[in-house]
Amino acid sequence: MATNNTRSKTQFENMKYEIANQLGINLKQGYNGDLTSREAGTIGGNIVKKVFQSYTGNQYPQYDTNNNK
Repeated sequence: MATNNTRSKTQFENMKYEIANQLGINLKQGYNGDLTSREAGTIGGNIVKKVFQSYTGNQYPQYDTNNNK
């Protein structure tokens, strides 16, 4: 069971760095205290979208955050 947990952690780490790279955010191993909350949230939000999509096979629902009616 430890190998599955290790493999999952490695896959998550790889996904995190891949998404950060795609977004142009400089994410490095270790301490990343120089990231803004927005940058960290953007990485996390995109991870959630990717996991949701792989789990359901559907596109993550999009919401209008600008409240344009």
